[in-house]
Amino acid sequence: MARGAGGTDGGTGGFLIGLIMMIGGGYLLLNGIVVRPNFGFGSRVIGIGGFSITSGMVLIPFMFGVGMIFYNSRNWIGWLLAGGSMVALIFGVIANMTLQLTRMSAFDLIVILVLLVGGIGLFLRSLRAG
Repeated sequence: MARGAGGTDGGTGGFLIGLIMMIGGGYLLLNGIVVRPNFGFGSRVIGIGGFSITSGMVLIPFMFGVGMIFYNSRNWIGWLLAGGSMVALIFGVIANMTLQLTRMSAFDLIVILVLLVGGIGLFLRSLRAG
């Protein structure tokens, strides 16, 4: 006997339709999100106590670390300074982003949510045993 999606009798058609709906709804939802950076060389990356560390200050240990690496590539302190500074800079950029939905009508949002959530429902229903 032929089995459907996920080895169950749930149906391959529902699986494919649900998958297409999920992908379409997810794409439209993510396409409707605007990412706005609030980051610059004077912006705060991390706060320790009452002292703010800016993104420009993060580059100072990075420069020392790179210099130490070029002088002696086996120096673990140089690698720690350079790597830690880059990690702090990346976390600072990500932490200072703003995510907003673009302007859309209620109909657009309802279509996106029906595609996404309905696709998830069809997808999961096709995986359960009949």
